[in-house]
Amino acid sequence: MTTSGSRWVSRPSTTLSPTSTRLWRRSNTERSAIYGIVSCLSAARGQHATERVQPPFCDAGSFCTGCPCLSRIPAASDAVPAGEGVGLVQTQYATWDEPLLLESGAVLAPVTLAYETYGTLNAARDNAILLLHALSGDAHAAGTHHPTERKRGWWDAMVGPGRPFDTNCYFIICSNVIGGCQGSTGPGSLNPQTGRPYGTRFPVITIGDMVSAQAHLIERLGITTLYAVAGGSMGGFQALEWATAYPERVRNVVLLATAARSSTQTIAWNSIGRRAIMSDPHWRGGDYYGHAPPIDGLSVARMIGHITYLSEPALEQKFARRLQDTPQVQFTLEREFAIESYLDYQGQNFNERFDANSYLYITKAMDYWDLPGRYGSLEAALRRSTARFLILSFDSDWLYPPSESATIAAALRHTGAEVFYTNLSSSAGHDAFLVDTALQSPMLVDFLAAGNGECK
Repeated sequence: MTTSGSRWVSRPSTTLSPTSTRLWRRSNTERSAIYGIVSCLSAARGQHATERVQPPFCDAGSFCTGCPCLSRIPAASDAVPAGEGVGLVQTQYATWDEPLLLESGAVLAPVTLAYETYGTLNAARDNAILLLHALSGDAHAAGTHHPTERKRGWWDAMVGPGRPFDTNCYFIICSNVIGGCQGSTGPGSLNPQTGRPYGTRFPVITIGDMVSAQAHLIERLGITTLYAVAGGSMGGFQALEWATAYPERVRNVVLLATAARSSTQTIAWNSIGRRAIMSDPHWRGGDYYGHAPPIDGLSVARMIGHITYLSEPALEQKFARRLQDTPQVQFTLEREFAIESYLDYQGQNFNERFDANSYLYITKAMDYWDLPGRYGSLEAALRRSTARFLILSFDSDWLYPPSESATIAAALRHTGAEVFYTNLSSSAGHDAFLVDTALQSPMLVDFLAAGNGECK
């Protein structure tokens, strides 16, 4: 039995760009795993059909209403991005004194945004792509800051010469959101009125406020129109905000594993994380700077959040019920299972790079995210945009499930927008947009190239 409506509409009717061909050297069979129409056996059986048929190219405004059971590309885990990456990079800082009026009515000044750039802005100043990070991200999307540093930027496999966000073609920008803790103005920044960190005196912010600050940065860089904005999860929220609040300034939009509004379930998970932080006695009402920070609360918040980024199959495959240090249970209340040790590590590691108050403010901004609520309906909101859209979801993502992306695609089609959407098969859960780069990269390469004619 086949699954009805399991039709993925492919990229615009252009041939593969030289960049795409150079980057992903795969056989026709392997590429059909991405670009083909895949018939599915009964979902209950959990198997993929073997027959794949190459579809015709789509017309503008087409999209898939169902989602194909795309087989994972053979040996995708062995795929190595072309090129050597962007190498050593430096974080830059833009500060301005002009007050930033927030949606709450509060005013923030001065404002600093930390940002990094990769590639070269062309003479026409029309090849800029703004990357938008998720909750725990920052401006450091690619490369390393020191020659001996091993950890690369959060989207390193996607950015660089010959990579999907090709720095031979595009000028890539990534900034840390306001409210963050990696160089941009946030609750850990000094309040000019008191000379002390803001703490909870920092004003509550929204996704719209984040984008408003980014728009100011883009203006300061002398860029009138962005070739594209791209982001996953909360980064997708920001991309949608760009498309609707600044429609004349965005030509292409890439949405990955995202939604047009935060669901009740998402708000619930965020609320539990915030409660964990605020219940830690070291939180001190947010005034813990100069004292021991609420590491226990932030660790628990991260452990809770991290589970939502994964999938049950991935957890079973990686950990199952395996014990960490002993061959059999010890009848103790201490941690014993490998998954417990893994989550403890995630919580401890998060404390080394993130601020608890920033977690409170950013998750609250995510909770407030409601694009259809602002404009009366999702379709009304998206009618404001004139951009092309590429939307990718992942079948094991239960935090922002494929139905959220399909809803956005449907609304865009009703507006007559040029939209290309598919649901990809991955076991990585919500984190697939960060870790399963080989699966999504060919579509991204071709989408960007088609909107630009040739990669210049």
